[in-house]
Amino acid sequence: MELHTTARANDLYANANRRRYCPGAIDFVVTNLHRWHGTRQHPSQPFDGRHGPLAPYLGAEGQVRECPALTINLPARDPRRFEANCGGFGYNQAFLGRWMAKRESGSYRVETDALGAQADRLRRPAQTVMFTDTAFLDSELIEYSFAEPRFFPAFGSRATPSIHFRHSRRANVAWCDGHVDAHRRTFTQASPWFPGDPARAGLGWFGQRDDNSLFDPE
Repeated sequence: MELHTTARANDLYANANRRRYCPGAIDFVVTNLHRWHGTRQHPSQPFDGRHGPLAPYLGAEGQVRECPALTINLPARDPRRFEANCGGFGYNQAFLGRWMAKRESGSYRVETDALGAQADRLRRPAQTVMFTDTAFLDSELIEYSFAEPRFFPAFGSRATPSIHFRHSRRANVAWCDGHVDAHRRTFTQASPWFPGDPARAGLGWFGQRDDNSLFDPE
């Protein structure tokens, strides 16, 4: 399974990098040239999966293999296909793909996005999302490389849904203990920033609690 292979590559990356997971998006606000699934030379270019940080751990192909169930109806050169090399999978960037510190108020601040979270500090690895099936609705369905939690941890505002329930209305989920399973959608909402109906596109979240507990390793 492609999702399991991607999660396994992140575990191997952590083993080779002082037990820290792969960073999700280094210098995202400044340059936006490096993500977990590839790199690029200019922000207008697509990411090249052959040079991503997980490439050495993804086997002979050296890049994330695309989910066969993902259908994107956009021309190959459409600029909205810049994340094509993520394979249709999204990383728990909010909590695993960067080094976060928790404030007394319960909110978080980013210490650095050049390092991922420490794998050995996860309290509930079997209940912490690493990767899921994802997509994003921007007028049309596009690839998207982050599995957004229900709320942005640094601000508390609700995120735009990106988990894609494309396998008979289920989404495959790779957890931090290594197991993979599938879940039905239990919640969705319209985005305040992007057009379209996420519910009709099969986007939303799973789980019974309207919080970040399935993403937050603490």
